[in-house]
Amino acid sequence: MTTLEEVTRVALLLAASLAASGPAPVAGQESGEEAGAREGALFLLLPVGAQGVGLGRAMTALQSDEGAFWNPASLAEHSERRAMVYRGDQLSGEATAASVLFPWNRVGTFGISYLLLDSGTQDLRDEFGDVLGSISVRNHVGIASFATSFPGRIHAGVNMKLVQFRVGCRGQCPDLETTSSAYALDAGLQAQPFASMPLRFGWMVAHAGTDFKIANEEQSDPLPTRVRLAVAYEVLHRFVEDGLMDLWVTVETEDRAREPGSPSLYMGLSYSAADLFFVRSGYASGQLDQTDGASVGVGFRFDRFDLNLAKSLTRSLITGESQPIHVNFGVQF
Repeated sequence: MTTLEEVTRVALLLAASLAASGPAPVAGQESGEEAGAREGALFLLLPVGAQGVGLGRAMTALQSDEGAFWNPASLAEHSERRAMVYRGDQLSGEATAASVLFPWNRVGTFGISYLLLDSGTQDLRDEFGDVLGSISVRNHVGIASFATSFPGRIHAGVNMKLVQFRVGCRGQCPDLETTSSAYALDAGLQAQPFASMPLRFGWMVAHAGTDFKIANEEQSDPLPTRVRLAVAYEVLHRFVEDGLMDLWVTVETEDRAREPGSPSLYMGLSYSAADLFFVRSGYASGQLDQTDGASVGVGFRFDRFDLNLAKSLTRSLITGESQPIHVNFGVQF
């Protein structure tokens, strides 16, 4: 192998590892702090779903079709079978997701979901510029969900997840292929304790699981386990006839489970008219977020179909470009 090929290989492996594990520690930090803050599979923290993006990720206390990607407890109140597909560009690649929900009367709601984050394909060339092959970097998440309700308007849900990072090869680069996997669990609660007051609480532990091993190295990193607490309140119930319009205000905080002390704050507003037209806005702020700032979204529901759009108003820290639109399409069947 030539020196150029060796350099190329090292560079590609480093890029693949960064895509899965997030940015390297900042120079100047203490070594103990670096070890405590090191986490793998940071793509799990990217927002999935137009409703959640539009609300600035403040989803833990709200009911939503996107619950498999936010808080599985929010799936407990579903009474109809639904399917959803999602498309959105993230900072580290193109995201595509699908989710199918199956409510079972008096038992709960079952769900199956899948997320693909495609970080792209890179040609591998020799010192003469000839293409030897190409490598692709993709992240996969498979989710099995269950949620149910208890007396006292309490809802609980769990996600069982298989998380996988894969570098694939086409051509003369089989030694670059690698697959890394981990298993994770989400557990969440939602409650509306007062029958006469539309006040909801949410709590969740996300991405708790086995360590994530990158590129067949000896070292493995823990998953980015997070704890979320949220509250939501509907402010129009005293002024507008029930069901005609509502406006939910929600606030939540998120922090590391292992090394707390770097909380993120999410705030959202969700307005709906007759459950047919929706306007959303949100704001995310915190040391752990990759896309701090405001976001907006709209939604439409007609018969069995619904369409949701959202856009972050921030610009990419890497390219300086505005964020793309996130799209959800759902159908009741």
